[in-house]
Amino acid sequence: MADFPGKGTVAVLKTRPETVLDDYRKLLDLAGYQQVLPKDKDTLLKINISWQTWYPACSTEPWQLEGVIKAMQADGYNLIGAHNDTVVVNTADGEANNKQKFVTDKYGVPCLYLYKPEVKWVEYKPKTPFLVLDKVYPEGVYIPEPFIGKNIVQLPTVKTHVFTTITGAMKNAFGGLLHRKRHWTHAVIHETLVDLLQIQQDIHSGVFAVMDGTFAGDGPGPRAMNWHEKDILLASSDQVAIDAISAKLQGFDPMQIPFLRMAHERGLGIADPKQIKIVGYDIEQEIPWNFIQTDTFASKGQKMIYHGPLKPLEGLLLRSPLVPWSYFASNFYHNVYWYPFVGRPRVEAALQTKWGKLFREYGNGEVVMPGMQPQTVTTAAIGAAALATALVGLPLMLRRKK
Repeated sequence: MADFPGKGTVAVLKTRPETVLDDYRKLLDLAGYQQVLPKDKDTLLKINISWQTWYPACSTEPWQLEGVIKAMQADGYNLIGAHNDTVVVNTADGEANNKQKFVTDKYGVPCLYLYKPEVKWVEYKPKTPFLVLDKVYPEGVYIPEPFIGKNIVQLPTVKTHVFTTITGAMKNAFGGLLHRKRHWTHAVIHETLVDLLQIQQDIHSGVFAVMDGTFAGDGPGPRAMNWHEKDILLASSDQVAIDAISAKLQGFDPMQIPFLRMAHERGLGIADPKQIKIVGYDIEQEIPWNFIQTDTFASKGQKMIYHGPLKPLEGLLLRSPLVPWSYFASNFYHNVYWYPFVGRPRVEAALQTKWGKLFREYGNGEVVMPGMQPQTVTTAAIGAAALATALVGLPLMLRRKK
């Protein structure tokens, strides 16, 4: 059972663009972050990029990153940004388009890119038996060596997720601690998040989370969402509690979300709202958000593989040379169809709001809003070619499987 300062406590504030940086300062102090993060250790800021294109509530917001950096540097912390990549998101484009690089450059914060060849990954031996990770990766669970012995601050946003109902602090560790084969865990994603929290509490000198809900997203998160202005900030040293309060605000019962309930039961944090102390804003004042979690066409197909009739083919479809089909499907749906035809008009509307206007003020004032660009279509065509090539070999692979 893990005990740490701030367990079961979540700081919450309402905010507005004119005061948001100062409000992040107040939020960190309310949450008692200096009691959790020793100053003699480097602090990693785990920046979230769920899409290389800016979309409200999707990725770490620039004012979220700036507010945390500004406060922590003033308090004497040495900060390092941490970025992972994914098979469907380009990190270099993402940190530029989400204006995160503008902020880290402005404050002189260097960034660690976990996918670079110079970053060493080492095998992690659990002190407490894993729920699933040792079964998913029987050859060993490997984590980035630069993470060991450092503080970490997770920087998620308030939003739903197609696989985990909501995504927040615990899910934000998913990209950082696991390599590119992290999608192998999607069939057991809830247990995986609990295992990852166990790793975090073991390897880091301090664990903290700061969540931005200025924009919040519901529907088929973490990308193709409906955005809402909610003007709310959350912070906690308890990754379970902050996710539970985010879930409660969105309208979900935290104890009905498996990864939160399991983490609570294992003593890694507090998920029962009745046992969580809220400091700052009284969330009972909030008009119910009534968020819903839905699926995209792509996630429906994935769930058929992870939990439905295609389960027997999971290894063949997602852990073999056929796997490029899934990258193509995701890229085509989100970047070729959804964003140009559905997402872009929503972004244009968001840019007229107070938070959208603040986003535009960062960097050179430009906002990248891709349409049906030749590069996007070319990428999709390459994916289609890879899929076709893989499918040609499918009959042979099925015969070998037999």
